[in-house]
Parts: sequence; C-alpha cells; structure tokens
Amino acid sequence: MGIDILSLILSIVAAVLLVVGFLGSFLPVIPGPPLAWAGLLAAYFSSYNLISLNLLIITAIVAVVVTILDNILPPLMTKKTGGSKWATWGSTIGLIIGLFMGPVGIIAGPFIGAFVGEIIHSKGDAGLSFKSAWGSFMGFLFGTGIKMIVVGIYIWFYVKSF
Repeated sequence: MGIDILSLILSIVAAVLLVVGFLGSFLPVIPGPPLAWAGLLAAYFSSYNLISLNLLIITAIVAVVVTILDNILPPLMTKKTGGSKWATWGSTIGLIIGLFMGPVGIIAGPFIGAFVGEIIHSKGDAGLSFKSAWGSFMGFLFGTGIKMIVVGIYIWFYVKSF
C-alpha cells in the first residue's frame, strides 16, 4: 500500500486553509469562512478525508451567508444606534491598528476606532459617539463570533473526516 502523494498534499493544503480561515475570522483582510470552505473542498478531493458532497454544498451556503452577514451587521448595528459610516470605518481602522497591540488591541481597537470616527463626524458629540461606537463594536463582535463558530465547525468536520 503506497502513499498517495496528491491526496496527502490536498489534505495538508486543506489543513492550512482551515487554519488561515480561522485566523481570518478575526483578521479583517482575510476572508475566513470562504478560505476554510476551500479547505473542505481540498479535503473532498483527498482520499485521506471522507467529506460528502452534501456537506460541501451545505457548508458553501453557510460560508456565503456568514460572509454576507459579516459585511452587513457592523454597519447595520452602527446605523441602528445612530452612527454614521465614520464609525464603521473607524472600527475597521481601529481593528487594524489593534492587531499590533495583541488581544486587548483586537478587542478595544474597533470600539476606540468607531468612537473616534464618530466623534470626528458628529463634531464632538460624545454621547452619540459612544452609542454608535457601541453599536459598531457589537456588530463587529457578533460577526466575528459567528465566523469563529462556523470555521471551528468546519475544522471539526475536517478532523472527523479522517
């Protein structure tokens, strides 16, 4: 019984894509769920993994829905709390800056960024800025949480497929 090199490579590529997809759950420049799904797709073609076509289709739909929600929730939550696009952009910039400050920066950065963005836009209205920053931050946390859960489930499917 020989080693199927192509299947081994596909299984390794799948694992790498799933890990990068998990990182993309909280890093804004990496599309987490789609990359993790691409990992499941690679595993589907590997003889080392048993991934069904039905699972692949369902997880693809989930990846698309979660990606759409992740792009809709932060601005929606910001608008719902009275904020502007400045708070949404500030939240994204705050996250990017926060990445260089460790876990606390990743959590605090989006909130501080949204607050600063909205305070600039509202010309100093701290109450409105805090409220919209909170909405933007909650949208970010909810979107990130959903992505982490979905990608975690994808990783579980991969591990279980051996």
